[in-house]
Amino acid sequence: MSFSKKVVVVTGASAGIGQCIAISYAMEKARVVIADIDEKGGQKTLKTIVAAGGSGIFARCDVREPADIESLFGLVVKEYGRVDILINNAGVSRWCSPYDLKVEEWDDIINTNLRSVFLCSREAARIMKEGIGGSIVNIASTRALMSEPGTEAYAATKGGILALTHAMAVSLSEDNIQVNCISPGWIETGDYKRLRDVDHKQHLSGRVGKPVDIARACLYLTAPGNDFVNGENIVIDGGMTRKMIYHH
Repeated sequence: MSFSKKVVVVTGASAGIGQCIAISYAMEKARVVIADIDEKGGQKTLKTIVAAGGSGIFARCDVREPADIESLFGLVVKEYGRVDILINNAGVSRWCSPYDLKVEEWDDIINTNLRSVFLCSREAARIMKEGIGGSIVNIASTRALMSEPGTEAYAATKGGILALTHAMAVSLSEDNIQVNCISPGWIETGDYKRLRDVDHKQHLSGRVGKPVDIARACLYLTAPGNDFVNGENIVIDGGMTRKMIYHH
């Protein structure tokens, strides 16, 4: 896999999975754009990348705001002249009873998690099609496939991302743009050492996931030569959605 001098935009890259994705591309010699509303965290991610010999910039972007998204990609064009890869990772999760969920909260989650994926993809695609094409990866969730109580808004956005992924894969194919999706399961972004044995053992893989598991999948999906993977959703959850669970 060669990402040398590729321009990669990662939303929600100030912490967690997004941060790991951004750093992973930088370590593969890509030029990374860290897009996030959290400026302090974004600058920290950038410092980590630069200290390791990587290259990139931080761009403050609130993905709920269409004007911010347009400004983000305007900055990328000004700085690098192109976009090769977009990772739509930004998102929020809030658990709330459907009886108590406010319309304003619903709209905020939809705009952050789902509408932003469409708007960022459209802006990136407009740039990609002027060149040789590109690759888009959307980060969804296994909660698009299964649920717990109080996850209606979050599940709706992640299910929407799955549908949006294959729709855009069809629409953008004529411009040589791939669109794929990753659905993570339990990916621990906190203190991994504090997890219990039962947390790990319930997974078929024998462990809870790590951000690097998702980063590796992003590298695979966007690697030159992997253009035959298109419109796909890859579930990365240690086998949990394939495990039939009953309480005996």
